[in-house]
Amino acid sequence: MNINSKQYIGKAIFVTATNTDVGKTYACEKLLNFFAKEGLKVGYFKPIETGVIDNQPFDGTKLFSLACSLNNNYNKLSIKDVVPYQFTLPASPYVAKGNTIIDIDFLKKQKDYLLDFCDVLIIEGAGGLMVPIEIDFFMIDLIKEFNTKAFLITPSKLGSINDTILSIEALKNKDIEFEFFINLYKDKDSFDKVSKPFLEDYFANLKFLK
Repeated sequence: MNINSKQYIGKAIFVTATNTDVGKTYACEKLLNFFAKEGLKVGYFKPIETGVIDNQPFDGTKLFSLACSLNNNYNKLSIKDVVPYQFTLPASPYVAKGNTIIDIDFLKKQKDYLLDFCDVLIIEGAGGLMVPIEIDFFMIDLIKEFNTKAFLITPSKLGSINDTILSIEALKNKDIEFEFFINLYKDKDSFDKVSKPFLEDYFANLKFLK
């Protein structure tokens, strides 16, 4: 990955996407391994996970285990520290939480707490930018509250041009610093012919998850 690791020491990166099932967890795994190889102590934080079965958040548990293997400091933490809000229903947090109130101030404090255990903290969002947490508070608003840079993961499938530009415009509208990375996972054999020509001309430089 073409990233200057030193500029992220002491900081958090919020990994978001154009939608669900685009590659956030995959990107987080790549970033944890990348920064660890650069000699940094890595941390992971997933503020909200839905679709949790038997009190075992699938994505959160997998990447918490990875973070622990890469950074001994993280073994002092529990899965509840790393995935504080866990809901059974596989839906947006707003729907899945029922009557639970998601405390944004608590999540902000938790982000700062986890940074004490690592050099760089990788935060994984839920779904896309406009996934609702409250009736008037969306995932993009959580990024803004966290005051972190966003890494936007975009797809390679047909329709990626629309999804990518809409998400980028939303980030710009909120004045959120970001980079975007294309995940070559769907329609990747036709991407070079169908979507890449416009994206390359429009953005000049494209970055891919590799």
